[in-house]
Amino acid sequence: MEICNRELQVPFVTKDGSTIRSLLDLSNASVMNQSLAEASLPAGGEITRHYHIVSEEFYYLLEGNGVMEIDGLEREVSVGDAILIPSNTWHGIRAVEPLKFLCCCSPPYSHDDTYFV
Repeated sequence: MEICNRELQVPFVTKDGSTIRSLLDLSNASVMNQSLAEASLPAGGEITRHYHIVSEEFYYLLEGNGVMEIDGLEREVSVGDAILIPSNTWHGIRAVEPLKFLCCCSPPYSHDDTYFV
């Protein structure tokens, strides 16, 4: 059994500009096929538009609201929204107010699988 406590995980800034706290991934568990992290953005902050060739992602909003963009389409998002981000799709999110959300990637998130314009 592997249990990783959120408070023991050190936040870091990803290649796309978000602050991430890994909850379960290759850095702290014997995870093989997915990763789970908590992301946060201050009001007005945004994740730089990017895509992943390999990873599919889910975002699940815990706090705040913002604007999600996937392949040029924008939609307002808020607490309780679950967002599917297929692999090979451009995406980004902008915080209207401070955002906190869970991010699940399969296969696990990798800086090497993050591409920009």
